[in-house]
Amino acid sequence: MPSWGELAQRRPDLVEGGRQLLYQHGVGLGFIATIRPDGGPRLHPFCPIIADDHLFGFIIPSPKQRDLTRDGRYTVHSFPTPDNEDAFCISGTIAPVHDAEVRQAVGDQFVRERAEIGVPFPSDHDLLVRFDIESCLLTRTSGFGDFAPRHEIWMSGH
Repeated sequence: MPSWGELAQRRPDLVEGGRQLLYQHGVGLGFIATIRPDGGPRLHPFCPIIADDHLFGFIIPSPKQRDLTRDGRYTVHSFPTPDNEDAFCISGTIAPVHDAEVRQAVGDQFVRERAEIGVPFPSDHDLLVRFDIESCLLTRTSGFGDFAPRHEIWMSGH
């Protein structure tokens, strides 16, 4: 499955739209859906980080971390926007990242992006994951109630 950077080479429009929506508040914010042990969905807010041509996330010890460790499938969705119904959504599988240099660089960026609120460096117990992308959806609208939203869809292998 492609990385964020590989998708950017194929569909820069989708990646730029996704970046705008995931970082609409100045820091990466979104929702992540995981799969519970019983097969049902689980949804949590989280902080995606775009760094070094990849989309990463530090996943704290939690049900979502256990879900991703057990079944690496995910969906990430942007936060709602205040002025329209634009949305960005990607799905695929995660890859745990164990490289200490990558962890340090992504952690440093996470802290820098949130310097205004003084977040600490992620804990050693936080799982760093890279999101590989199987599908992507970018929706653009003219405002709330737009009866002709524009959907751009990309699927790996198609």
